[in-house]
Amino acid sequence: MSHPAAIRPVRSMLFVPADSERKLAKGADTAADALILDLEDAVAPSRTAIARGMALDYLRAHTDRSRQQLWVRINPLDGDAALLDLMVAGGAPDGIVLPKVRSASEVTRLSNFLDALEVREGVARGTIRIMAVATETPQALFTLGSYEGCSSRLAALTWGAEDLAAALGASTNRRPDGEYDTVYQLACAGCLAAAHAAAVQPIDTIWPDFKDEAGLAQDARRARQRGFTGKMAIHPAQVDAINAAFTPSDEELAWSRRVVDLFESNPGLGTVGLDGKMLDMPHLKQAQRVLALAQRFAA
Repeated sequence: MSHPAAIRPVRSMLFVPADSERKLAKGADTAADALILDLEDAVAPSRTAIARGMALDYLRAHTDRSRQQLWVRINPLDGDAALLDLMVAGGAPDGIVLPKVRSASEVTRLSNFLDALEVREGVARGTIRIMAVATETPQALFTLGSYEGCSSRLAALTWGAEDLAAALGASTNRRPDGEYDTVYQLACAGCLAAAHAAAVQPIDTIWPDFKDEAGLAQDARRARQRGFTGKMAIHPAQVDAINAAFTPSDEELAWSRRVVDLFESNPGLGTVGLDGKMLDMPHLKQAQRVLALAQRFAA
């Protein structure tokens, strides 16, 4: 299989029920970097077959992905529905979102399916990428280190707390103060570390209250501070706040340029001073990362 070209990074990924023309149209009008045409939780089982056909039609009708990527969330790979869902490969989606994984072996298995489907459908080989929802099952928390090198198709990892809470028999995944309880914080941190270890994009989970704009903005900023580079959205109203949080500000860019320029003008030094702060190699790497991120989004 040919090695796929690097996919553009995304800040916002908006879930859209694949069986709703109105919501698909509304999602297309947002500034979301990617839409996720959902065949899983957002679609009633009685409408799954209809949703598959609508998703395939939508993909075939929207071949220009220069502004907005199109991904499809299929059903879990251990059920028959997932194999039927993969009919969407004929529409050459930018990627498949794989839910409720237990380990990276499921990513490898899906990748093998896609090898065959791309050939059958005449899709450029290796172009359909994969994002695994890496924390929705109890087993997954013990296999987060397994993603490195599992498939060249793997583009991102994300995490979820809702299905994990259900699997654990928890009545809530939050503490009384509103913060995630310990096991869900573990899931968040594990997903973040796993994504960076595998050199793929770490995407933060949803903010469930789409009417709480201030809460979303704070949550997105904190996610970026932790090291996530994008976030899921469940409502069009969430997209702009997410994009803003994951786009480097003018102040960040100015500071990062100064840091990079200072190190470049002092090539023999491992530590330099700037505005009363001592900076070393980790500061330089972070500044370079910010500038690279801004350049990719601008492109």
